[in-house]
This record gives sequence, C-alpha cells and structure tokens, in this order.
Amino acid sequence: MRNRKSLTALMIASVFAATVAGCSSKSNDSDAGNAGNASSSSPASSASEGSKATKLDPVTLKIVMPGDRPADMDAVIKEAENRMADNINVKLDLVFVPWSDLAQKTQVMLASGEDVDLIFDAPWLHMEQMISAGYYEPMDDLLQQYGQDAIKVRSQQMFDANKFQGKIYGLPLGNTHLAGRTYLVRKDLREKYGLQPIKTYDELIQFAYKVKENEKDVIPLLAYGQGASTDQAWGAFREYMEYPQFIRSDALGQSLVLYYKNNDGKVYNLFDEMEPTIWSWVKDARKLYTEGLIHPDVLALKDIDSVINSGKVGAAVYNEFGVPSSLNTALAKNVPGAELEAVTFVKMEKGANITNFKQANFQAIPKVSKNKERAMMFLNWTAQKENYDLLAYGIEGKNYEAVGDDQYKQIGTDYSYFPYAWVWNPTTDRLNAGFDEETIKHYQFNKDAANLTPSILTGFSFDPTPVMNEISLYNATEAKYYNSLFDGVTDPDTTWASLKKEGAANAKKIQVELQKQIDAFLAQKK
Repeated sequence: MRNRKSLTALMIASVFAATVAGCSSKSNDSDAGNAGNASSSSPASSASEGSKATKLDPVTLKIVMPGDRPADMDAVIKEAENRMADNINVKLDLVFVPWSDLAQKTQVMLASGEDVDLIFDAPWLHMEQMISAGYYEPMDDLLQQYGQDAIKVRSQQMFDANKFQGKIYGLPLGNTHLAGRTYLVRKDLREKYGLQPIKTYDELIQFAYKVKENEKDVIPLLAYGQGASTDQAWGAFREYMEYPQFIRSDALGQSLVLYYKNNDGKVYNLFDEMEPTIWSWVKDARKLYTEGLIHPDVLALKDIDSVINSGKVGAAVYNEFGVPSSLNTALAKNVPGAELEAVTFVKMEKGANITNFKQANFQAIPKVSKNKERAMMFLNWTAQKENYDLLAYGIEGKNYEAVGDDQYKQIGTDYSYFPYAWVWNPTTDRLNAGFDEETIKHYQFNKDAANLTPSILTGFSFDPTPVMNEISLYNATEAKYYNSLFDGVTDPDTTWASLKKEGAANAKKIQVELQKQIDAFLAQKK
C-alpha cells in the first residue's frame, strides 16, 4: 500500500546497533511547474543528447521496491530499456520486497553493504535512521547536475519541506500535500441492506453489524496487523479522520505513543498521560474484535488486497482516496455484482487539516552505489510525461487507456498502479477516470496548499543520532504489542501495561531529545 512503518523485530535493533558506528564513520497535484533553479537546457538533457555522439556505457541499476511484482513488470521494463538505450543507456533490475518484510529486509540490505543503486524509503519506515547511519548519498548536487526535469515537476516547497538534516537525501514522491485515507466499503451490500451512503464512523460500524447479521461468509471489517503497517491497525487508522487532530511525531515512525496536537510545537507522550480520545479508539477496536467484526486473523494476514478481492470483507482500511480499479475489477470477477465504494471522513474545509508538507515516500541513492549519476539520470528520465506514464500505468492499450492529459482508465489487473513507490510527482500524475466525484474533489482540494494549515514544524527534520539505540530498542518493544492493541486482539489494559513497563524509559529519552531539537528549530525561526 501507499504510505506505510516502524521497525518490527529485535533482529533489526541488534543489526542496526551493531552497524551504526561503522557506517557513520565511513561517510563524513500542485503548481510544480515553476520550481526553482530549473534551466532551459538541463545537464541531464545535455548528457542524453551528448550520448548520441559518445554513447554512455551500459549500466544496470538495481532498484529495491516495496510490494509484489506486477505480472507485466517485465514487459514494462523491456519497453523502458528500449527507450533508454540511445540516451542514458540503463537497464533495470527491480527487486520487490513484501510490505510485511520491508523494514527488516531493507535494513539488512543497507547494513550489509549490498550493491543497490536506488531504494524506497520513508520517514515511517526508517529513513532518518538510515540517513544518520550514513547509508544514503545527499542528492542536492546530483539533482542540479542530472535532475533538472525531476526538479521541474515538483514545487520548491516540496523540496524545502522534505530535507533531512538540511539536505535532500531522497527524491520526494507524492501527488498532493495531504495523503488520502479511505475505508473501502462493499457498496452492493450497503445497498442490499437499504442503507444510505455512509457519512460517519458510527454509520460505518452500523453497516459492519449488518454484514455480520446477514453474511455468514463475510468478515465485516479488515485492517492491517503486520509490523510494516501499524498506522493501518483499526484503531490507529482513526487518527487520520478525527478532529481535533493527533499527529504522529517525527521520531517513532507510525507510532502514536509520541505525538503532536494543537500545532503548539510540543511533544506529547501517552506513557505520561493517556489521551482519552486515543484510548477510546483502542477500546472500540477491542469491542469490535471480541464481537467478531474485525478479521480474526488480522495479525497474521500479509496480502490484504487478496482478501479484499475474494469478496470476504465488508469494509477495509486503505491509504489513499478513492477505490483502485484493480481491486474493483478483481472483486467483480470473484463475486459478480460486487462493488467497492470509497468512504472517507477527512474534512474538505479550508484550514481543517494540518500538514508539514512532508511526503510519505522517497527514492534514495545508497552510498554503496557505483552508479549514482546514472541513478539520478534515470529519476530525471522518469519525470518526462511519456516515460512517467509507462512506469506508472504500464503499456498503453494493454494496461491502461489515457483519458485526456490528466486521467487514465486501467485495463485488467496485470499492472497495478504504484507510482507512489518510485516515480510519483504532482505534475505528470494522472487521476483514475473511474474515481467518483467526491474522490476527485478531495485530490483537487489537497493539491492547493492554501486549503491546508501549515504545521509549526514545517521544515523540521529530526536527527535520531543521539538516541539511535533507544529508538531501536523501543521499536523492538513496541512491535510486540502495538498492532495487537490497536487491532483489538488483546486486552487493552494488560497490553498497555506491558508496553509501558518495557518501553516507557526509552520513549521518554526519545521524547526529551525530540523536544530539544524542536525547541532549537523554533528558536531559529523567531
């Protein structure tokens, strides 16, 4: 899925703690068309043109991606390589890592020095930690030399808000200023029960009870239970659609244990004082689970899409606005007449949503890469409209149909939409022509920065180096309890007591360091 995740195993903590010192010592849809410093003839373009006279030597870029490999990936790669043969002369070796294993496997890849040229990372995964460990190459100079097209399709604001420790360590991937959140609801079942379109969380739960009463083979509610998707546990997911907002901190990935509220620049700690609203989400999840509404195997499920496609679910959480065409197509094949609709409680009111304009996903260039310049040339190549369309939507006429300049219709399910993992930008991205009117309104609304309230921490980047060990230890502790707590699988009181006993001391040290850095950041702004 899209915007997903904290370190999930003690193995990660031990590997990371053992490698930080060594690695650190090795290495000292908005108006993006007017982004700063774009030239009419970019170095990247010049390199491409010059290569016709003096052809660049061929290189193969190893790119690490999240999720499952699309069935038509090889055909898309072949077409991309044909297009690149006479300019940047790149071949692609795409390695896909399942979402459930993403944090651990990419951690090990980087720690072991595996030869990788581009890698997906994110603040919710382990980006700050990897940067502090010295794994990633700063992109500032590479972008200026070889990435002018990549710059032009992103606003200057997008780059300014997504620096880490004052530098660009990853190409920001996004198509709006606020990530979407949706419940995918079985529209056919809702209509079967004579229910009106769902407008509130209470109405969603009423629908779930109707499913339980009437559909013996359908689980009413589905959330995520794997460590790489803690923000999509049933109770935690409510963070994105409840007001006033509680916003996860910059220090603990997807965890709500350290959080912001009131846009006041303070770091709050649930171990110090439980937030009643957040605790109500936990208690509600427990009630839903014990009453048989949340999937009984929620902590074990890895391939959520396949469960949705089977038609065995009434409603599921989803990290975007709208319904993916691939899900509706697959669902209709398995259950004729079945249809998903998008239900979101994210407000479309000017100023209602706070954002720091940070993007959730990035493509980074590891320091071990022997092809850093060519990796940036490739990222630059993907910013050209026809190339973006190929990598984002597949082969035209086979995987998608273009609808005008800014929409598309997906054909089949052999190349599912995933530009969010490697090429996403707000200028060349297309909206799904099958989206309902309300979904399109959400995308358009959130492309306009003026509709959002800027966070007081916009531009702030947390440096985890002083508390690296505490973060690793805390993440390993939290992985044992967090999802079971927010998915309602275990007793809230005993689970919280165990998490607090084992994790509070490390969380407090992290909170103190985070607050110290925030205070310094805010003092500089005065």
